[in-house]
Amino acid sequence: MVKAIVIGFEGNKTKEIVLPSVFNSAIRNDVITKVFECTKKQQPYGTYVIAGKQAASSKQSHRRHKYKTLYGHGVSRVPRKVMTRRGESFYWRGAFIPGTVGGRAAHPPKPIKRKIKINDKERKFAIKGAIAATASKEAIKKKYKTLKIPPNLPIIIDSSILNQKSKDIIKLFSKLLNKKIKSEKKVRAGKGKRRGRKYKKESRVLLVISQKEKATKLKNFGLDIFKIGQLNISVLAPGGEPGRITIWTEKAVEELK
Repeated sequence: MVKAIVIGFEGNKTKEIVLPSVFNSAIRNDVITKVFECTKKQQPYGTYVIAGKQAASSKQSHRRHKYKTLYGHGVSRVPRKVMTRRGESFYWRGAFIPGTVGGRAAHPPKPIKRKIKINDKERKFAIKGAIAATASKEAIKKKYKTLKIPPNLPIIIDSSILNQKSKDIIKLFSKLLNKKIKSEKKVRAGKGKRRGRKYKKESRVLLVISQKEKATKLKNFGLDIFKIGQLNISVLAPGGEPGRITIWTEKAVEELK
């Protein structure tokens, strides 16, 4: 039977509560990563259906005495794109077929969404492990290299704190975590900067509340706020890596039981 302290508005210990057994679950990184990969939402990738098929005329004619044909030019019967024309003189390129400049791709990626099945037991096992990782110093240290880890994990606050002023609540959270409540943004190394993913940023602090609690006034302060019923692998282990910094309300922990 593991106990944890509940933190009051002044940042001091108010009482101790018995933690639900889920916090003692095994943390299996491989299972958590597997479930994350199977359940993450990703747009199917594929090329435009008629890419490389719009520029060229279709069959080329080699008929004699016919204006604007390939007769006498010694040119193969490949669909061609006319670049310039001057009377009977043309400058053209092969197109449409895979082996030509500006032609279609030979075997382009098909936008077929493949659903990967995952067992219910595995999914539940992964979620339990991700919840347990929010109370594990080793898991949090691995995920947040520069963070000074709080001594008392998991971080549980008195539910009455949510009724205080927003700025006072954020001040308390900053004090508990020894850091500002905001996600730090860094410029990515490599080519990704040119491909719409210039910045890398840490996961924001997660605040878990009970089904009946509300924390709408804290939404614009750099927190991710979720109710107990909304928790999943993407929330608890973003990127498939467990150990997210999480603040629980006392009522949320009671609901976990």
